[in-house]
Amino acid sequence: QVQLVESGGGLVQAGGSLRLSCAASGRTFSSSSRMGWFRQAPGKEREFVASIRWSDTTAYADSVKGRFTISRDSAKNTVYLQMNSLKPEDTAVYYCAGGNTWGYWGQGTQVTVSS
Repeated sequence: QVQLVESGGGLVQAGGSLRLSCAASGRTFSSSSRMGWFRQAPGKEREFVASIRWSDTTAYADSVKGRFTISRDSAKNTVYLQMNSLKPEDTAVYYCAGGNTWGYWGQGTQVTVSS
């Protein structure tokens, strides 16, 4: 059974930075697998933020390009999301997800950006 555990959320002022971590346990992801981040703001649908394959191919939502960076540490089976220049509209619960069909999900971590 795969488990994804997020950490690193919190409260930050606009313009600040946070780094989210997602530790995967229970299996080793292959080079064709992917992990990523989604977010859900109050009253809105969950949306894609960023993804990375174990081959290091990355993808980003247009709203975060140039501000967020996804990376991985294969030795630790951990994926990170470095979030810079945060905006109030980035406020959401951030979820880690894994697998080619996003079949694995973490419990979420709250990110709040104050203006």
